[in-house]
Amino acid sequence: MTIFHGYDGTALHYEQLGDGAPLVAIPGGPGMDARYLGTLGGLDARRRLVRLDPRGCGRSAVPADRASCAFGAQAADVEALREHLGAERVDLLGHSAGALTAQRYAAEFPHRVRSLVLVTPVGRAAREPDPAEIAALRAARAAEPWYPDAAAADALLAAGAGDPAALVRRITPFFWGSWNGTARAEAFDPAPVPAAPWMREAFYAGADPGAARPVAAPVLVVAGARDGMIGTAPARLAAALHPDARLVVLPGVGHRPWVEDPAGFAALVGGFLDGGHP
Repeated sequence: MTIFHGYDGTALHYEQLGDGAPLVAIPGGPGMDARYLGTLGGLDARRRLVRLDPRGCGRSAVPADRASCAFGAQAADVEALREHLGAERVDLLGHSAGALTAQRYAAEFPHRVRSLVLVTPVGRAAREPDPAEIAALRAARAAEPWYPDAAAADALLAAGAGDPAALVRRITPFFWGSWNGTARAEAFDPAPVPAAPWMREAFYAGADPGAARPVAAPVLVVAGARDGMIGTAPARLAAALHPDARLVVLPGVGHRPWVEDPAGFAALVGGFLDGGHP
C-alpha cells in the first residue's frame, strides 16, 4: 500500500502503474475507489499512471472534518501528491465528478500542470447536465430489451419513490453505450470499496457554476456520445471555458469510454499527452 499525507495530514492512498512522466488520475463518483479506472485503456504503457483514492474514498482515510471532502478543498491534496511524487509538473486526468477537482487544481496551480484531460466531466464547477439531452439519450434506447425496467426505475427516482441505490442499479444501462457482458462486469464489480453515503453532499458543498475558472494549460475534453448519465453538455461547457481546449465526442460509448473503446481512447489521450506541450 502506497500512502502519502494530504494537506491536513489525512493518510491518502495511491497506486502507480507503468513508467515515465506521471499522469495523475482522479476518479469520479464522487467517492469512487480509483481501481475502477483500471489502466485507462492502456495509458500505463505511455505514462506512469498514478491513481489517487481521494480522501474518504477507496483505501484512503476518512478525514476528521467531512467538509474537507469538498472538491475545491481537495485540490490541495493533489498538490500534496505532486510534492510527494517529486514532480515539477504533472499531466492531470479527471473522470466525471473528479474533473471538478482536476479543473480547480489546474486553475489554482497552473505552473504545476502540463496538460489536463477531462473525461466525461460533470461540469466546470458544479454538475451541469442538460435534462433535455439526458431524456433524449435515454429515450433513444427504447428498443433495447432492458429499457422498460430501466425507464420504470428512472421514473421512480424522479418521483423520489423507492430505494435510490436499487433504482440507480436498475438505470445503470443508460450510462453505457452498449449494455453487454463487459459493461455489466465493470458496472457491478464488487472489488472496489463502495462510496460513503455522505460523500456526495460533502463533495458538492459550495458547488457553483459561476465560480468556474479557465485553465491556461492545454485541455482535452472527452465525451461519450451515448452517455446517459451526464450527457455531452457539461463537456461542451468545459471545452468552451478553457482557452486551449479540444473537445472530442467519441461515438458509440457512454460514461466510461476507456472500457468500451480502449484502443481508441488510449490513442486519443495518449496522442494528446505526447503532443509536445511545453
